[in-house]
Amino acid sequence: MSTINTVTQSLRAENDQEEPYKYAHLLPHLSQYHYPPLVPFQHIDPGLRALKHPDPRAFLKGAASVIELTPDLGTEVHGIRLTDLDHDARDQLALEVARRGLMVFRGQSDFIDQGPEAYLEWGCHFGRLHIHPASGHPKDYPQVHLVYKDANSTFNFERQDSITTTLWHSDVSYELQPPGLTTFFLLSQPTTGGDTLFSSQVSTLKKLSSPFVAFLRTLSAVHSGIEQANFSRSGKRGGVVRREPVEHVHPVVRRHPVTGEEALYVNRQFTRYIVGLKREESETILKFLYDHVDKSSDLQARVKWEPSTVVLWDNRVTAHSAIVDYGDSMERRHGARITPQAERPIPAWDGLALPNYDRSPAHHGSRL
Repeated sequence: MSTINTVTQSLRAENDQEEPYKYAHLLPHLSQYHYPPLVPFQHIDPGLRALKHPDPRAFLKGAASVIELTPDLGTEVHGIRLTDLDHDARDQLALEVARRGLMVFRGQSDFIDQGPEAYLEWGCHFGRLHIHPASGHPKDYPQVHLVYKDANSTFNFERQDSITTTLWHSDVSYELQPPGLTTFFLLSQPTTGGDTLFSSQVSTLKKLSSPFVAFLRTLSAVHSGIEQANFSRSGKRGGVVRREPVEHVHPVVRRHPVTGEEALYVNRQFTRYIVGLKREESETILKFLYDHVDKSSDLQARVKWEPSTVVLWDNRVTAHSAIVDYGDSMERRHGARITPQAERPIPAWDGLALPNYDRSPAHHGSRL
């Protein structure tokens, strides 16, 4: 019996000692299959189709309530079943998520319980499904990224050498074509805690002075998956790396292909340095931008998880962080993410030139 299968079966056995777990078939599986590098593809955003619709918010007409979480970020919806949305309604959903950054749908047990085949069908509407290079997934469904932590194990990227578990990021921003609309839900959650923070990267950019934003538009930065891969190779998170890590250069300020809005696109977890600047210059600017995101509570929204909640966000215009404050409770937090990729980030300044190559560490040594 392989070590990988033993890990999955051990998780099931531990949980079955308590009571049969409804979502045991979605527990983390860590296959040793090695995937080739991702290849570029043409992404056509479904939100573009919704722009031509006479009422791009028609899919919300049957809602019991539509509540704006903050003026500029986040909408909570009650009374709409995601499983009922047809092709046009899903296009409208994509546009609304792009405009609001974040949408929270309550009462979605039918969506969650329909299983991984339906998750893939849902996600494919919004883009090519991403396979995470180093996380657990349900057996036979590598396109479903899992987060998992219980009393005995964790399959998450968690740093023990920090005074906080908050780590703002945009998912896998090191890919050449990072995610756009992303769907996430919890299958099991602690009694309290385990919330998720979101920040509007459109609003964080708007808070900065015009001359500084004009300067930022001229900059690009390296985003790297090396640290994440090394974390797994050290034996943590299950110890599997299924695709070699890559680094890519993205604009510091990107433009959304549907709304045209500009957003700050750097994050503590994956951005490493600004191209063309001296080390001290790069570190100073990035630290300022990270601190700006950290401290801007007026630009953030906090999602408190309830059973049967599905959250969608646009990774191109938001950042987020899990809050790991429930560890002492020894309770399980088990979530699934469906992560369609989108376009290569579009520079806000048309004159910004980006390299057309893969900065894989095998070919381009990392800057230390």
